[in-house]
Amino acid sequence: MGSRYGSLKQMDGVGPANEAIIDYSVYDAVRAGFGRVVFVIRRSFAAEFEEVFNAARFGGRIEVEYVYQELDSLPEGFAVPEGRVKPWGTNHAVMMAAERIDVPFAVVNADDFYGAEAFRTMADCLRTLDGSRNKYCMVAYDLEKTLSENGTVSRGICTVDAAGNLAGMVERTRIERAADGRIVYRDGGADEELAPATPVSMNLFGFTPDYFSYSAEYFRAFLSEHAADLGAECYIPSMVNRLIDRGTVEVRVLRSDAQWYGVTYKEDKPALVAALRRMIGEGRYPERLWE
Repeated sequence: MGSRYGSLKQMDGVGPANEAIIDYSVYDAVRAGFGRVVFVIRRSFAAEFEEVFNAARFGGRIEVEYVYQELDSLPEGFAVPEGRVKPWGTNHAVMMAAERIDVPFAVVNADDFYGAEAFRTMADCLRTLDGSRNKYCMVAYDLEKTLSENGTVSRGICTVDAAGNLAGMVERTRIERAADGRIVYRDGGADEELAPATPVSMNLFGFTPDYFSYSAEYFRAFLSEHAADLGAECYIPSMVNRLIDRGTVEVRVLRSDAQWYGVTYKEDKPALVAALRRMIGEGRYPERLWE
């Protein structure tokens, strides 16, 4: 919902024809071979969202569906705790698409610009997973290419084993580049340094449909333990860590040296707009995406 951004940033125009980041993600997904996009949204802004982001906008190049993440989207036997207003988190959002997806699929954040290379890399991996179970993938970025010049960020710091699989993710908050050039995080109270090329998750994951059944089981356990905590959220990295720790799945880490762009803060927008203008000048995107 963009609490630090101050508005519904997913719909904010950043391209020359007022395209949003979503437009660029869909455009790159189409070029990579994806055939359908499922938007997970809230009913409170569904009419506004669906009026803008629909199949006609994308020139009929990709199927469009919508599912809705609401506080009362809960398994039988659970109810929304009194005072709960915060959504249940990114993994809960993914669960909302369970009835619409029966093939390998990618998950992306609507307000992150991943780049065409990332979508191609993910699509190539997903093609190898068709018909598989318990084998997932993710695109990891170099930490130094995911920072904001306008404040601290939170990132999922990844540990990768010798086989190139994900061994685990740890959420680090208050990450920034210090005055001396080092990248540090301060969620422990003191500066802890991180290497510039540290692989981080930006929630670009590839799953097969069995992920939904694992998520349903995990979400019930999450609610049993954390429902009374009005700020607790069920995140994708927590779910993935759980499956790795149990030895249930393997998650292949696909590295990207691309520059990530996002709009954590309103002040981040000019850098993204300038980057898009530069990429258009280089011929990587057309001036107007959908014409």
